[in-house]
Amino acid sequence: MTSKPDTDAPLPAHKPTWGETLVVYLEPASLRMLTLGFSAGLPLLLVLGTLSFRLREAGLDRTTIGYLSWVGLAYGFKWVWAPLVDRLPIPLLTRWMGRRRSWLLLSQLAIMAALAGMALADPRTELTLVVWCALAVAFASATQDIALDAFRIESADADHQGALAATYQTGYRIAMIWAGAGVLWLAARAEVAPVVDVASAAPGVLYQQGAWTSAYLIMAASMVVGVLTVLFSREPARVELPPARNAAEWLRSALVEPFADFLKRYGKQALLILALIGVYRISDVVMGIMANPFYVDMGYTKDEVAAVTKVYGIIMTLVGAFIGGALSLRLGVMRVLMLGAVLSAASNLLFAWLAGHGHDVTALIAVISADNLSAGVASAAFIAYLSSLTNVKYSATQYALFSSMMLLAPKWLAGFSGVFVDAQGYPAFFIATAFLGLPVLLLVWLATRAIPPADHPSKEL
Repeated sequence: MTSKPDTDAPLPAHKPTWGETLVVYLEPASLRMLTLGFSAGLPLLLVLGTLSFRLREAGLDRTTIGYLSWVGLAYGFKWVWAPLVDRLPIPLLTRWMGRRRSWLLLSQLAIMAALAGMALADPRTELTLVVWCALAVAFASATQDIALDAFRIESADADHQGALAATYQTGYRIAMIWAGAGVLWLAARAEVAPVVDVASAAPGVLYQQGAWTSAYLIMAASMVVGVLTVLFSREPARVELPPARNAAEWLRSALVEPFADFLKRYGKQALLILALIGVYRISDVVMGIMANPFYVDMGYTKDEVAAVTKVYGIIMTLVGAFIGGALSLRLGVMRVLMLGAVLSAASNLLFAWLAGHGHDVTALIAVISADNLSAGVASAAFIAYLSSLTNVKYSATQYALFSSMMLLAPKWLAGFSGVFVDAQGYPAFFIATAFLGLPVLLLVWLATRAIPPADHPSKEL
């Protein structure tokens, strides 16, 4: 008989009070996830969202910006080298720091170096160099994610994964404020006064390379937060694996067994689970690539985008993450997954309304609030769901597979977003991304029904 997924374990006999639920966020493991989440969240926008703003301001067309978003596919293929991160020691460093911390430190140092390269390259004349440095950031960042996801999963039991996911998301979103609002604010402060009217200037006229160089160098230095956390953290309890007697046995244990284990545990349900993982965030990911070009084209300044979409919006995401984490602990992950899927798809329709509303900061605040609150709820529940699927013996490889699948199809599709906007306009684009969320609702419903009553607090959502 095929084993069933333990995605929603039975609720404990003693239902925790709200006080007991919230105090878990102050535990050492949760606080470590706060700062490590910051380290994980910092590079993402700098090679995707913030970079798209920078490129649009430098005068690049939307179609090119859309294609360049394929840099993010590095996150979608991290399962390819995840077995190496799971098993391969780094000479000297692993002996000193342990398996997880050594890979974390190496990847963080690589991110810092590649961000410095992005800072010094001018996209107007050195676009190829910018792209190669962005690829290096994405590759090192994906490697950091592999090691960090394993570090998080191995740092606490299943009951605390929702809380760790929430604090991880908090640090992640704080980093996104810094890598989104912070870099725009820094670049704006470093600019010299423009000689043309900002509101009427065409893309490329207002671009100042020196301002972006200063901002990106500060972002590179900000990775020190993660470096210090790794240096002063303890390595989680190591899961001892039997030593390989030869290269073939090592490859089988590192590459084949993690995936075979997942298929063995979930049987036919594995395909349903993988399909859900592959499309759960598709509406948000596809829409997000064109968000910053949209703000530039709507005439919003760096300070407006920084204050509203990056600071205020991320704060709302944090609120959503804590709500999602707490609700997952009390009500079960699958219910919150469904709620997040509904809210994420619906909130994209608000951007279609905003596209026809003109330059209106108040309207932007309302739309960003709704969108980021729903994204926070969905993200916290989804991370807890992915964590519950892994076997601790293969935590890095299996989680990398799941989180890679979450991005692979959406990132590929997002590469065509600029072509769609150029052909159909922003309102049609945002409406189309909302409809991309409809299959997600069906898959969540099917996944919930696939869990037997003994493994789920209720058959009803």
